[in-house]
Amino acid sequence: MKLPIIRSLTEKAETDGSAKGLEHAAEVIEILSVNSAFKEAELDVLGEVLSNLLGAVEVYKLTEQGSSKSEALNHFMKRVMGSIDR
Repeated sequence: MKLPIIRSLTEKAETDGSAKGLEHAAEVIEILSVNSAFKEAELDVLGEVLSNLLGAVEVYKLTEQGSSKSEALNHFMKRVMGSIDR
């Protein structure tokens, strides 16, 4: 996950007024990822893009609930780091 990419994707959702586009893109990537034509390195890239998209959706939802963008990003990253440490 890359915070600048998540921030950029979150801004796109804010401009659109919805995270629907990000959610749709994530669905498409999930569908593609089960295709056996992809090599492992390509699947790694798809996974990275997918995690950034889903992270942006989560951050967008937090901002919709009243958090500032920086609070939402910090909260999300703490949650991710907490799950990695387990």
